Amino acid sequence: MKVLKFGGTSVGSPESIKSVKDIVRQYQEGGQKIAVVVSALKGTTNALVEMGQKARLNDTTYQTILTNTENHHYDTIRTLIPVAVQSKLLSGVKVLFNEIGELLQGISLLRECSPRTLDMLLSFGERLSSLIVSEYLKIEGIQAVQVDARQLIETNDQYNKARVNTEATNQKIRHYFDALNGVAVVTGFIAATAQGDTTTLGRGGSDYTAAILGAALYAKEIEIWTDVDGMMTADPRVVKRAFSLEHLSYEEAMELSHFGAKIIYPPTLQPAISQNIPLRIKNTFNPDFAGTLIGQASAQGQFPVKGISSIAHIALLRVSGSGMVGVPGVSSRIFGALAQHQINIVLISQASSEHSICFAVAPEDAKEAKEVIEEAFSLEIQAKKVNKVSIEQDLSVVAIIGEHMRRMPGISGNLFTALGNNGINVVAIAQGSSELNVSTVIATKDLAKALNALHEAFFLSNTKTIHIFMLGAGLIGNTLLHQLHQQKEYLLQEQGININLVALANSKKMRFDENGLDISLSKDELLATGETSDTQAYINKMKALNLPNSIFVDCTAAHIAIDYYEDILKSSISIATPNKLANSADYLTYQRLKQAALLHGVKFLYETNVGAGLPVINTLNDLQNSGDKIHKIEGVLSGTLSYIFNNFDGSTPFSEIVKDAKNKGLTEPDPRDDLNGQDVARKILILAREVGWALEPDQVQVENILPQSCLDAASVEQFFDALEQANGVFQERVEQAAKEDKKLRLVAVLENGEAKVKLEAVDSTHPFYTLRGSDNMIAFTSQRYQSQPLVIRGPGAGADVTAAGVFAEIISVRHYLGQSSYKFNLSINKV
Repeated sequence: MKVLKFGGTSVGSPESIKSVKDIVRQYQEGGQKIAVVVSALKGTTNALVEMGQKARLNDTTYQTILTNTENHHYDTIRTLIPVAVQSKLLSGVKVLFNEIGELLQGISLLRECSPRTLDMLLSFGERLSSLIVSEYLKIEGIQAVQVDARQLIETNDQYNKARVNTEATNQKIRHYFDALNGVAVVTGFIAATAQGDTTTLGRGGSDYTAAILGAALYAKEIEIWTDVDGMMTADPRVVKRAFSLEHLSYEEAMELSHFGAKIIYPPTLQPAISQNIPLRIKNTFNPDFAGTLIGQASAQGQFPVKGISSIAHIALLRVSGSGMVGVPGVSSRIFGALAQHQINIVLISQASSEHSICFAVAPEDAKEAKEVIEEAFSLEIQAKKVNKVSIEQDLSVVAIIGEHMRRMPGISGNLFTALGNNGINVVAIAQGSSELNVSTVIATKDLAKALNALHEAFFLSNTKTIHIFMLGAGLIGNTLLHQLHQQKEYLLQEQGININLVALANSKKMRFDENGLDISLSKDELLATGETSDTQAYINKMKALNLPNSIFVDCTAAHIAIDYYEDILKSSISIATPNKLANSADYLTYQRLKQAALLHGVKFLYETNVGAGLPVINTLNDLQNSGDKIHKIEGVLSGTLSYIFNNFDGSTPFSEIVKDAKNKGLTEPDPRDDLNGQDVARKILILAREVGWALEPDQVQVENILPQSCLDAASVEQFFDALEQANGVFQERVEQAAKEDKKLRLVAVLENGEAKVKLEAVDSTHPFYTLRGSDNMIAFTSQRYQSQPLVIRGPGAGADVTAAGVFAEIISVRHYLGQSSYKFNLSINKV
């Protein structure tokens, strides 16, 4: 004998009921004796509850809901049953709906819907569905009998969640089934008292009905048919990469069901455990899938954690006070008082100091629980030995569950690391000595993020998803998109890194997709649809999504997002950016951003601020972290100016060299933005701050190499006219340098706490003498590198190398996960 229970979604439509018929037929043809338990048609129980509430308030709109529900049942019959044989079933259903109407009218007249009346009202859902399913099976040639569980299951009169009289129930079930031929289609969820009054077993009680039948009949297996492929590692509606579990122990299933896993109703397990009957969770819409088998022992598997579950809404109450320390019976008084008022406790946590006890209850019980405890400890509160009870709302419980956790060291460490790395604060912790369950209380707003972070940590440890929010789709942003697309598959297969571009925005459009935008498309295709760009709205939505391992990539060159950086970091979102405006603003801003990243366990990455794709800042930090002392930094830090002065040897006028650079796209639209040295000044300022010098932007000394006439020109064309007139000035300088066998280079220098940008003539002994093309070069003179500086050289400009540098920082976030902080120098030295 097997007992098959089909939930509301499994009988929610004519098509799904046909699937039920196919499953029943397959078992029969295989010679398997079965009994079937059915829930109400999908949505019916909720509709009945709503009708009862409205009728109690004399809200006549309950009649509309009744009519819609009735029509839904009629439509189901008309789709399933041939017209010639519909009338009998339609009549039977009509009789039941007439009874519902009369009951609702009585509720409306009395303005009362007692628990007893509500149980009677709710019983109609299963009575209707069992009638329809049994008649349909008969028409399809399957010998079926509708069975009202009120004839079989006897309970007490605790309406809405009645307790089963196991001995009497078992006798009735065995007696009935001994004489039964065919397939019993049993009403789930409902039962009756010894006096025949209708009761219910609690929401989800159809599972319980199946288990009661299975235990009484010594079934070989109890099958719970639903709309998912068994018990999942996490809620698939929240964790998209959740997958089915093959095996669970009774204890694991009990813990998962208690902590919010809706697949199985917790009391279901008790009858199965008593007779050691396996339960199997299967999918009505994928019947060939094996599903999840729940039995006495948990199979050894790849994962010590079997599942991650949660309770979405709880309130945490805290009882504290010096009068609790070392006093016997405090806990007994607290929980005894709550028990007397039938307030269920979800979780308990107490420190060894005994100074406080905190416990979680349903939010609707919080106020009453507070009053009950304060009444029980009124004398101690009056004497100030116990404080008034505090309540924290908007909290959730997240639990990791698995029998084999106790044999695996580091489970709790991995739990708290995964939460901490994603900026999720743990309010309370509970863990039993068996280590079957480790529960944490967190803010409800972080629940989805926590579930995804923990699922990745325990089930996808070889794969790390990085959620990217990109602002700016210009040259660098577009190049980065192309690089992400090219490397996506390689990173997933070889490095275990899953790139998920969640959002993209330019100055006109912004577009979000939590499941990932298609980066095989061009930026124009990606942004062909979407919302009007709004930076504040973009940041707000990014924060609201609250995804784990998120990184904000600012590929703009403007101030548009700079003011939001600190807020982003405080929201536990890392930042990677080639935009140097934030780090070259006032020193306080720079300091606050670094502190925010440190305190919130995220990364603020800006390697490309100084050397595009060159490892300048990382090298500088490595030197300092290893104990080296920086004495001097010299750099040619602009690819544009490097190209100009590397090609200016006097044979071609300076103005022509600048025009050539502009025509090749190496300069800004207005070349004065390069030649004024301000971009280089920002870069040396950032390096100065990385060394530890608290310089402000106006403290960087910049040599003005352009004549005033060039600076005053009203347009780019007039600038070039003025520059042509000033060719002699530059010709004179290059000829003077050539006489001394030197070359002109625009050099940034940091030494003795001073930062300068100036046009220098360097000789053949200097590293900058050999520069070619648009290469950048940085030389570090330090305690270890005194006689010969440490030199970094390479392309210092260009979309490809800059985008590659940002790409490298995005990937590096994966390797940073697991580190709680990184060090930086915030000491303020006197200049």
